[in-house]
Amino acid sequence: MARTTSRSTSPPDPQPPRNRTPQPLPRRGRTAGDFVKAFLAFVALAVLLVGVPGALVMFVGWPLPSGAPSLSWLQQEITVSTFINVLTVVVWFAWAQFTACVLVEIKAALSGVGIPSRVPGAGGSQMLARQLVAALLLVGATAAGFAPGLSQFGQSLEGNQKPASAASAQQTPGLFAPGQQAAASAADALAAQAEQAAALAEGGAKEGDTKYYRIQPPEGRHHDSLWEIAERHLGDGRRYKEIYQLNKDREQPDGSKLSEASLIRPGWIMEMPADAHGGELVEMPDEAPKVSKDVKEQISDYSKTGDQRQGGGQEQGGGQEQGGGREQGGGSSVDRDTAHIVLPEQRPSAPEKPAMPQAPATPGTPAAEAPDASEATGGSTSDGSGFGLPEALLGAPLLAAGLLGALGRRRRHALWQSAMSAVGGHRGMHPRTPTGDAADAQDALLVGADPEGVRLLDLSLRGLAASLAEENRELPTVYAAWLTNGDLHLQLAQPAGRPPAPWQLGQDQTFWVLARTDAERYEDVDTAAPYPGLVSLGTLGGPEESRLLLNLESVPGIVSLSGAESDRAAVFASVAAELATNGWSDRMTITVVGFGQDLTPLAPNRLRHLEDVEALLETMEAETRQRRGALGAAGHDSVLTGRTGPARHTRWAPHLVLLAAEPTGEDAVKLAELAADAARLGIGYLVGTESGDLPGAAWEMEITRAGKLLAPLLGLELQAQTLPEAQQRAIVRLFTEADPESDSGPTGPDDGPTGAAPPFLVDVTEQGRPAVYARLVGTYEIIGLDTPDGERSALMHEALALLLMHREGVHPRVLASALWPRGVTDDVRDALVERLREWLGTDPDGSPRLRADDNGRLTLAKSVVSDLDVLRSLYHEATQGRGAGNRAVRGRMLTDALVLVRGPLLADRPQGRYAWLTHEIIDAQLPLLVADIGLALCEFHLEKGRAQKAIEALNAALGSAPRDERLWNELLRATAATQDPARLRQVAADLLARSGARGLPPRTEALLDELLPAWRSGVTAAG
Repeated sequence: MARTTSRSTSPPDPQPPRNRTPQPLPRRGRTAGDFVKAFLAFVALAVLLVGVPGALVMFVGWPLPSGAPSLSWLQQEITVSTFINVLTVVVWFAWAQFTACVLVEIKAALSGVGIPSRVPGAGGSQMLARQLVAALLLVGATAAGFAPGLSQFGQSLEGNQKPASAASAQQTPGLFAPGQQAAASAADALAAQAEQAAALAEGGAKEGDTKYYRIQPPEGRHHDSLWEIAERHLGDGRRYKEIYQLNKDREQPDGSKLSEASLIRPGWIMEMPADAHGGELVEMPDEAPKVSKDVKEQISDYSKTGDQRQGGGQEQGGGQEQGGGREQGGGSSVDRDTAHIVLPEQRPSAPEKPAMPQAPATPGTPAAEAPDASEATGGSTSDGSGFGLPEALLGAPLLAAGLLGALGRRRRHALWQSAMSAVGGHRGMHPRTPTGDAADAQDALLVGADPEGVRLLDLSLRGLAASLAEENRELPTVYAAWLTNGDLHLQLAQPAGRPPAPWQLGQDQTFWVLARTDAERYEDVDTAAPYPGLVSLGTLGGPEESRLLLNLESVPGIVSLSGAESDRAAVFASVAAELATNGWSDRMTITVVGFGQDLTPLAPNRLRHLEDVEALLETMEAETRQRRGALGAAGHDSVLTGRTGPARHTRWAPHLVLLAAEPTGEDAVKLAELAADAARLGIGYLVGTESGDLPGAAWEMEITRAGKLLAPLLGLELQAQTLPEAQQRAIVRLFTEADPESDSGPTGPDDGPTGAAPPFLVDVTEQGRPAVYARLVGTYEIIGLDTPDGERSALMHEALALLLMHREGVHPRVLASALWPRGVTDDVRDALVERLREWLGTDPDGSPRLRADDNGRLTLAKSVVSDLDVLRSLYHEATQGRGAGNRAVRGRMLTDALVLVRGPLLADRPQGRYAWLTHEIIDAQLPLLVADIGLALCEFHLEKGRAQKAIEALNAALGSAPRDERLWNELLRATAATQDPARLRQVAADLLARSGARGLPPRTEALLDELLPAWRSGVTAAG
C-alpha cells in the first residue's frame, strides 16, 4: 500500500482534489423567514432594553436604602421585601451589562469593524446581544459584517466558541493518513504545488512582504472558507493548508484561535503567503488606506504574533523532519492539526496473540504481503476443487458474524412459531437446506464470521460507558475505531482526559486503547450501547491488518461516496447489512434509498426503505425537529450526553440514512441543511454522488473498480468492505427462506398435515442396522469404530459430529473454521479429512463412507447414522408413515423414540470445543422434537383412557423440554383426567413455581380457570 511521490520532477495533479474543505451552500436572497427572525429580534430587544427597566420602576421602584448604611442594618429582620430589593439590584446590573453589549455590537455593525470589542464579564450576554442585533439587521446590508454565525443562531456560547466539536457543521481535510510514506508523499506534492503557484503568481511579490486578509462576512448562507480564499488569492484551493499553518493557534481579535481549517469566522485576520494576490482583498498593515483605523490596529496587533508563531512552527517542523515525520514520543505520521482519523501506531505483541477480530486476508492482497492469509481463512481457495466461496463475505468478519447471528435468531423464531401455531402446523421444524449461491453464502458466513471479536468489541464499548458513568463523566465523541494487532483503538474528536482503566492513552490524547487481554476480562454490564453507529469500511493490509470502523452518527455533516453505481451500491449494501445486524448496538433506524436488493428481511425492525429523495427529506425534517425538541426538553447538548440516562432505550438510538443516488438542486441544499446539525442529534448521512461535488459534504470518499476506498488528499486507501449484488440476493434468500411466513415450497407426496419430512430418513426396521452408529443425544458414543489413538481423537470425534448434523454436506473450509477457529493451513485440514476417511472406512461395495459431492462438500454414506437421524425418522414414520394408519405401530415407534432421549445434546463435550454449535439451531430443534414426541404419545394413551401412561410420557419429555408450554398444558389435562383434584393442584403449584416472576402464559391461565376454577387460592395452600 505504500505510495511514493517525486519531490520536484512530477508536476502537480491538474485535477481538482476530491477531498477539501466542505463546499458552501448556494447563495440565496433574503427570505420570509429572515424578516420574521428580524421582527422577533426587534421584539426581544424592545422587551429587554425597555420593558425590563420599565417593569422594575413600575412594580418595585427604588431598591436601595434611602439613608447611609449603619451597623443596625445587620441586626434587622430579613423580610420578603429585602430579598426582592436585592434581586432587583442584580437585575439592574444585568440589564446595564446587556445594554452595554447591545451598544457595542451596534457600533461594530455600523463601523464595519467586523469583530466588536469585548465587554468585561459579559460572556453569554454579549453573544445573545450579537445574535439579536444580527437577526435584526439580517435584512440590511450591514448585518453580516459582524455576525460570526447566523446559521448558528440560537446556539449556546459554548457551542460557538469551541475550537473543535463533534457537532461542527463542517470538517477539515486530512481525515485519514495510512502511514509515514503517505504523509511524506502528501508533503512533497504540496511543496510542488506551492512552488508552481508562487512562480505563476501575479506581480511576483517581493521576498519578505507580508499580506493579510480579513474573513469576509456571509452573504445569505454563503460563508467564506480557507479553500475559496486560497483559490481566489493563491490560484489553487489546495494551498489552503499554507494559510492554515501560518495562522493556526494565533489569537484573533475576538480572543479565539484558529484550530480547525474549516472553522473560521467573519472578521478574523489571516496572514497570507508572500505570493498572495487579488487587489484590495489582500492588505499589508502599513498600506491599507481603504480600511478603517480599527481594522488597521487589529491587523497590526495580529502581525506581532506572527514571528513567534512561525518560529515555533519551524522548530516543530524540524523536529518532525528529524523524526521521520513522527512526533517525539509517538504519534502518527500525519498533520496533527488537520487530521481527524489516522492510523493508530502498531503496538508490540506476542506472535501467538490473535487479532481482534480475527479476519480473513483482504481480497486482492498479494501473497507476499500476507503470507499467513490461509491460516486466517481456514484455507485458501483451491482451484478446480469447488472450494471457492464469496470473498466479500470471507473478508468481512464483523459483517459475517452479524448476519450469521441474525440468521440463527430468525430460524429459531421460525421453529418456535411453527411449534406454537395450530396443531399440525410444523412446516418450520425442518428449515429448507440452502442450495446454489445461498449455500455458498452461508458457508462463507460460517468461515468468515468472528463472533468472538464482535463479543469483545461489544463488551469493551459497554464497559467503557459503564466506567465513565461511574466517574460521572460524559461519553467522548468518537470519530472512528481501529481493530489492529489485537487491540481496539478509539479515535476521539478531541482530547477527553485519561480514559478509565483498563483503557490507556494511545499515541496522543485523542486515542484511547484497549488491549485484547484486557477486553477479555470484561463482563456483561447493564448499560446502553455507547457507539452503535460504528460500521466497517475496509481494511489496511500489511503484516498487521487494521480494520477501520467509522462512527457514522458522529460525522459533522454528510459523508459522500463517489464511484461507479454498482460499486457504490456494494458499499452501501455492506454498510446497511452490518448496521442492521451488528452485535454492538441495541436499536437503531436505518433508512435506505435507491440501492440494490431490498434488504428489509435482514432486520425488519431496523431497516426501512423509502422510494425517493422527496420522501426522505420529508421524513428527516420531521425526525430532526423531533430530536431537537427532545434534546432541548431533556437538557442535553447531544445524544451522547443522554445515551446512558433513563431514556436510553427510547430517544437516543441513532438514525442512519443511506442514500445511494445523488440528490440534485434544492434537494441537495435541503439535505445539507439537515446534516449540518446531525451529529449532535445522533443522525448520520452517507450519500452517493456521481460528480463528487456534494453540498455540505464533510468527508468525501471514492470507491474504485478495483475495490479500493480512497480519499486521495486525506491519505485514505483501504480495501473496501463490499456486499455485491449477487451476495445480496443470496443473503436475502437465506433470510427469506428462514421466515416462517414465507412459502417453504411444495410438499412432497409423503408430507402429511404435520409438515415436511426430515431431510434425511433412515431405515428403522431390523434390516436397516447401520455400520456406524453415533449417540449424540446425551453422552457422545460411537458404535462400530475403534477409538482413534493420540491427540487427534477429540478432533476427529468433533468433525464426525459436525458431519452427522449436516447430512446435506459440509464445505471443507467450513469444517476447518469450525475445528480451528483461529485458522489453519490447507495441508493440515486436508490431512485431517484423509485421516477421517480412513477411520470411517468403506462400505461392503468398496465405496468410502466419507466422500465429496459434485460441489466439493464432504458428505457421509447412509451407513453412518446418528441417534438424531433415528429420532427424526421414528417420529416421521409414527405420524406420517406406517404408524399413521396402524395404532400399534405408532405407539411402539413413539415409545422407542422417547427412549432414545438420554439428555442434552453432546452432554459431556469438552470445554473450549464445539464452539460452532452456537451457529446451529439443533439446540432449539431437539427440545421441540422431543416435546412433539411426548405430545403424540400422550394423545396415543389418552385415546384409550390411560391417563397415568400419558402423564409418564409427558414427564419424560419435560426432562428435555422443561419450558415447553404445550407439555405443561397437556400435563394439566392428563392430570385432570385422573379425577384427583389434589394432584391437579400440586401440578398447578409446580407450574407456577417454575414460571417465577414472569407468571403463567395466558393460555395456561385460561386452561387452569377451566380445569381448576379455584386454582389461585388452592395453589397457595398446596405450596
